[in-house]
Amino acid sequence: MGIIILIIVGGILGWLASMVMRTDGQQGVFLNIVVGIVGAVLAGFLISPLLGVAPITSGSFDIASLLVSFVGAVVLLAIVNLVRRGSVR
Repeated sequence: MGIIILIIVGGILGWLASMVMRTDGQQGVFLNIVVGIVGAVLAGFLISPLLGVAPITSGSFDIASLLVSFVGAVVLLAIVNLVRRGSVR
């Protein structure tokens, strides 16, 4: 059941991140889910220990872990945009 919730939350976070980065029209539902989950995993490894927040991948769905995962998804999209286009936006 935890993986299903992670997929749903990852999809929502990926969709919100793609709206912030203005890449929503270029991505589909599957890519939003992938961006949300990969961004959450990266943020869980890199940002969560610095802030002392439990990562979303451990099953912690509080506001702090959701914000950290959202930031991870936005950073991941910024890196992808930088590689593809040469600019962040």
